[in-house]
Amino acid sequence: MTSLKDLAPSPSELQVALEHVGYLADVGIATALFCAARLPQPLLLEGEAGVGKTEAAKALAEVLHTPLIRLQCYEGIDAAEALYEWNFPRQLLAIRAAEAGPNRIEDDHVFTREYLISRPLLQAVDHPGPLPAVLLIDEVDRADDEFEAFLFELLAEASVTIPELGTVRAQFPPVVVLTSNRTRDLHDALKRRCLYHWIDYPGLDQAIAIIRRRVPAATESLASQVARAIRRLRSLDIQKPPGVAEAINWVLALNLLGYSALDDDAASMTVGSVLKYREDLDVVTDKGFGWLTSA
Repeated sequence: MTSLKDLAPSPSELQVALEHVGYLADVGIATALFCAARLPQPLLLEGEAGVGKTEAAKALAEVLHTPLIRLQCYEGIDAAEALYEWNFPRQLLAIRAAEAGPNRIEDDHVFTREYLISRPLLQAVDHPGPLPAVLLIDEVDRADDEFEAFLFELLAEASVTIPELGTVRAQFPPVVVLTSNRTRDLHDALKRRCLYHWIDYPGLDQAIAIIRRRVPAATESLASQVARAIRRLRSLDIQKPPGVAEAINWVLALNLLGYSALDDDAASMTVGSVLKYREDLDVVTDKGFGWLTSA
């Protein structure tokens, strides 16, 4: 039977395996993912939007040949969306069926697993193995403080508590990857329970390699032009500096429209793939597309 040790024998071998599934990781992120999978211990990935935090979790799941279970966080998320909820229509039908028959049904009979709808956290804890699932808790900084505290039991003990049923422990603790864009500071108590890794923007050569890996139809020249233009955009005082994801989207748009080079016309027609605020567009327009696309 294949084990995690077989699939991720060392950080360097995991780095190679990640590359084989299309994720170009530097030694730092490969080591962080290796430790998260092998210890196991939750991993908190922080970095600007679009640098590949979510993709890292997806790639790890692909390397480990295990399901990726994703929880997308947002303001106001609660246990019903994250952990479980009761199937009230089914409970009601069971009660009515019992009332129509000779036997009564007790309240605790409809608060069993049969009437439970599992959400991502419980699905990850319940995963039957033999390899653990990869649980992606995406953009945890968008959730509120109370939800952070709600995660502590899962992060520390790989278990969750359902009041009516008790504590459910994972037989195969999930590999947990949390991501944050740092829209707010996370609580120290959450960070204490996690490994931590900051993903920075890739260097120029790595950015070109990532673009070409994700968009095989792109020429090296076009990938290089886009990667350089992205770096220039990040040097400006704009609200939303573009990440790798935006660079890939830009190349996809250029390919779709038949552009083989990033000239002024191509940039002006497709810059919406990269910049998402009118104020940022104004900054670039004032600077001039010639500046953006210069060699």
